[in-house]
Amino acid sequence: MPPIQKITPCLWFDDQAAQAAKFYTEVFKNSRIKKISRYGKEGYEIHHRPEGSVMTVEFELDGQTFTALNGGPIFKLNEAISFQVDCATQEEVDYYWEKLSEGGDEKAQQCGWLKDKYGLSWQIVPRVLVEMLNDPDAKKSQRVMAALLKMKKIEIETLKRAYAA
Repeated sequence: MPPIQKITPCLWFDDQAAQAAKFYTEVFKNSRIKKISRYGKEGYEIHHRPEGSVMTVEFELDGQTFTALNGGPIFKLNEAISFQVDCATQEEVDYYWEKLSEGGDEKAQQCGWLKDKYGLSWQIVPRVLVEMLNDPDAKKSQRVMAALLKMKKIEIETLKRAYAA
């Protein structure tokens, strides 16, 4: 039996937990829905959810377990929490950007950040960006930062040109 993950992010949705988990598991390879739990009669006076409706969905994205909760409209996802997607190539950046931004909030797109159609924020980050920003040559890293600040989706070649200038 594999070890239990010590920390599992729980994402609060109004009533879209199952749809969101399905969407995320379709976007990320090596992903799956693990368990779905449902509301019962008990606690209806508190949760106001119909018996049998989805309460939580446990799902896995490339080895990382998440829980999606249908908790009602009380809380909303916001940019204070985001998930970084490590990308080795421009093709990966393009893929995740296209899939996760589809139907999302275009006004929330900046510097590799996007908000998907469920309100969850993502950072689509090419590995090379982190390397360039951490370069000990401050002039190089600052040129990269200046280029990054002008982007929505990150373009690796543009960053490389700024780095080499």
